Amino acid sequence: MTLQQRWLIGFYALIAVVALVATWSQNLFYFTPDESDPGFAFLDATRVNPASRSITVDLGLLLLAAVAFMIIEARRLGVRFVWLYIVFGFMVAISVTFPLFMIARELRIAKAPDVGGAWAVKAVDVAGILVVTAAIAGFSWFVLS
Repeated sequence: MTLQQRWLIGFYALIAVVALVATWSQNLFYFTPDESDPGFAFLDATRVNPASRSITVDLGLLLLAAVAFMIIEARRLGVRFVWLYIVFGFMVAISVTFPLFMIARELRIAKAPDVGGAWAVKAVDVAGILVVTAAIAGFSWFVLS
């Protein structure tokens, strides 16, 4: 593993830790006992004004691009458990799991720098991308309506 790869892995790890603290320190406010329905309060907050709607849709579409990249790179390089990164991205925060995926990617590249020959996206990956696309499209419609 090169020094550059070590620094990059450290950079991604730092982003993941900061993202976890930054997102969940705020998310926990929606899970306090005095909230009657915290899930809907969170969703309603994404629709408060044009700025919140814009950033929500922007992040959703960025998430879609990240999901496609993660799947393609995972298949190309042989990174395992790519769908766990994606599922946890929805459950925790994509700003946490995407850097973790990038660490796994860098470790895979360091282990076998010539990897990446013949590869193919699987039918289940295409179906998963379509599900994620539909979820983001539906959520974007909800936020923008």
